[in-house]
Amino acid sequence: MLPELVIFDCDGVLVDSEPISIAVLREVVAGSGVILEEEIAYRRFLGRSITSVAATMEEEFGLAITDGHLADMRTLLYERFRSELRPIPGVAEAIDALTMPRCVASSSQPERIRLSLAVTGLLERLEPHIYSASMVKNGKPAPDLFLHAASAMGASPAACVVVEDSTAGIEAARRAGMRVLAFTGGSHASRCGLREAAAALRPDAIFDDMRQLPALIGALERTGP
Repeated sequence: MLPELVIFDCDGVLVDSEPISIAVLREVVAGSGVILEEEIAYRRFLGRSITSVAATMEEEFGLAITDGHLADMRTLLYERFRSELRPIPGVAEAIDALTMPRCVASSSQPERIRLSLAVTGLLERLEPHIYSASMVKNGKPAPDLFLHAASAMGASPAACVVVEDSTAGIEAARRAGMRVLAFTGGSHASRCGLREAAAALRPDAIFDDMRQLPALIGALERTGP
């Protein structure tokens, strides 16, 4: 089946935001006495919704994430995004080269997704087809968000290609019955063994240069699911 829809994750795929996000999370929880090692933070929280992050923080680290924590994280994160956030190199050109519809399906809140895309100059390429984990019951690694995006875009799951950078996202795409390309070119990838972790989940391809994306999708068109 030829791909009918490309579904992009946002953080670490469209925008190089993961190091900023992890640094802010670690800073905020440190203020409540939880010292979260960077490697553990990437392994446990990369690609997950704030609901999932909060549940894990309480279950594994004994810290209940309050509205105050969330407000502090949001304030710090948005400040740093406005001054530091950059697009993944080559992503604008890759999006422009695609011939099929595309959308965003991210674990982040809608406000954060749109801010990320706006400050990096990508919003007009993807608006209004932006879907957030806040729109479904279960976040990644559950398949809910990708299935919701496919339904909203009028595409069958088998005809979708997901571009993801996290193990949670790759697993979610697989569980949704979609093909998935693992992107390992974000600046966080080498810090958390992303390529090795992604390979263990056997995505359809692993790549670290976003300029390769159109050709990779073209290869899927030739080989089928």
